[in-house]
Amino acid sequence: MTSVQRKHFTLPHIEYRPDIDGLRAVAVLLVIGYHVFPNWIQGGFIGVDIFFVISGFLISTILLKNLESGRLGYFEFYARRIRRIFPALMLVLSVSYVVGWYVLLADEYRQLGKHITGGTSFVSNFFLWKEAGYFDSEAELKPLLHLWSLGIEEQFYILWPLLLALTWKWKRSFLVAMLAMGLASFLANIYVIGHSPSAAFYSPLTRFWELLVGGTLALLTLDRQYIFKENTNWISFAGVMLIVAGVLLVSKRNVFPGWWALLPTMGAFLIISVQPNAWVNRHLLSNRLFVWVGLISYPLYLWHWPLLSFARIIEGGVPSSAVRVIVVSLSIFLAWLTYVLIERKIRANRTLMLLIVLVVLALSLSVMGGLAWRRYLPPRNNPEGFGIVVNAMGDREYPRGFEPVKFYGQTFFVKQTSRAKGNVIFFGDSHIAQYSPRINKLLGEDPERNKPAIFASEGGCPPIPNVYEDHHVRCEAFRSATMKYLLSQEVDSIVVGACWNCYLIGETKEDRQNGGGRSEYYYLENGIRKSLKSADGISAALLELESLLKTISQHKKVFLLLDNPQDRKYHPKSLFDGTRLTSLTYPSSEKLLNYDEVQKQLRERLIDIAKRAGATIIDPTEVLCVHDRCRRTLEDGSPVYSDADHLRASYVEKYATYMDITVSR
Repeated sequence: MTSVQRKHFTLPHIEYRPDIDGLRAVAVLLVIGYHVFPNWIQGGFIGVDIFFVISGFLISTILLKNLESGRLGYFEFYARRIRRIFPALMLVLSVSYVVGWYVLLADEYRQLGKHITGGTSFVSNFFLWKEAGYFDSEAELKPLLHLWSLGIEEQFYILWPLLLALTWKWKRSFLVAMLAMGLASFLANIYVIGHSPSAAFYSPLTRFWELLVGGTLALLTLDRQYIFKENTNWISFAGVMLIVAGVLLVSKRNVFPGWWALLPTMGAFLIISVQPNAWVNRHLLSNRLFVWVGLISYPLYLWHWPLLSFARIIEGGVPSSAVRVIVVSLSIFLAWLTYVLIERKIRANRTLMLLIVLVVLALSLSVMGGLAWRRYLPPRNNPEGFGIVVNAMGDREYPRGFEPVKFYGQTFFVKQTSRAKGNVIFFGDSHIAQYSPRINKLLGEDPERNKPAIFASEGGCPPIPNVYEDHHVRCEAFRSATMKYLLSQEVDSIVVGACWNCYLIGETKEDRQNGGGRSEYYYLENGIRKSLKSADGISAALLELESLLKTISQHKKVFLLLDNPQDRKYHPKSLFDGTRLTSLTYPSSEKLLNYDEVQKQLRERLIDIAKRAGATIIDPTEVLCVHDRCRRTLEDGSPVYSDADHLRASYVEKYATYMDITVSR
């Protein structure tokens, strides 16, 4: 097999199918619908999986037809990818860079710079995967979040032509090899999703099978053009039904991709596998409007998310429906302009100079992004006093001063004192871990008078048996190990605490606006899920918590740590005066916020539970709030919180005196 000379070789074109452009339109409209109206189209994000199948089919068809002719033409293949991908991408990244400089704050602009670098080098999925921790910023506040899918696609096309070339000589076994690769990727997806949902979502190894679905279809149709020539109407309709089922049954509450991704991928497979004259393909997908949307689908996908994300950042919350509709309309207009004025013209230009210009532009943007990432290029909104906000958001080092130790297969954090026995175990999530700076201070200053402490905490895992959330796959093992340890003779007292306001409040207005908002926790009883956004689920979880406290209190001393008030207005970024579109200033005076009535009601229910269970109550609001007015800042304007619901480590260390009782003799 030989490579082709650059000047004379052209990759083959495949027969144009308007129904595939129509399927592209379905994919992009599903994604946009999910982003704009998440309550209405909860499974719309499966549109990306449809894109993967379409891309795998079209690109693999071109490569396979070329291999049949005995030559691959690597240069022309990658040149074609550059002409296809780079123009619209570089435009959107450039505009995002400028808009970001104008409206973002320093930490946000730094992250945008990082994502621009990731976008130009097609490794955004790896950056986002690494960022996907408990304290990661909201997805909606990342204007280039959507480039993860482009990264996976291009990583596939770096490897795929080479794999094809290496294995094509075993043509008779090629289909088996392709199916084996796809199956291996799919099984990796099933395995990884049970251990790390973020890895399964962003890893190319757990996503390549979706592109290979399209690649397999390309191989099957290489000699006969279409797999199915009979019953095409029913087969195509079955594909549509699979996609509809995906939209209706899948939501962000599900761990994805997993088995769920079979619905959109197999649906797309069936639709593409039949002749274009099948009823759905001819009358629906080949409709002029659908074809037009399909033609602009790539720039539309690129434009819509940054505009929606910037709108949310500027608004400081979920934009109104009217604003979201305007943003989408603007996205469609910009996508059309991009397609007509840039994409079509550049695709027709096959000169080497154009390729050089596009590559240099990408490298330049990557460097500019890197400079912003490394703080060499600050944004416009960098007001005096911003440092106090940056310091506050980074002030959450915990468990501070504790050593990691394995108990029953789980990592706990331990700080010993001169006392050999009588450990205190702090059991809960990040809302109990945030108090480790205070405990560390007490044990360091007076080890003789204070007990050794152990923090058994796992972010997002409530210390309530039978309460689950499918994305937090480690909670059951963590709770089981903690229960075994806290009932041992080494422990004489237990502090149970968590973000009770996160789990036991029910559905909020922001949840409804944002298509579910917070994670979907549920109480599992006899195989039946009771959502903690419902009154029944909350009541069941509270009864389980009371039962746990009663059980422990029969053997040990038990403290129930109530929650600190929380609201997005406690976030340090909410303390600025002014707007991002004009100018921002930072106040140097104390700011208070009314204590939320729903949170107060939950607090009262927890107090009643603690009294019935024989647990000692620890109430942070006794320090944080006065007459139902709760501190957002100290008197000098320093933020009390590091985000919307976690207290700053330095504040806890100095002011959380209500925790002292837990470790004192």
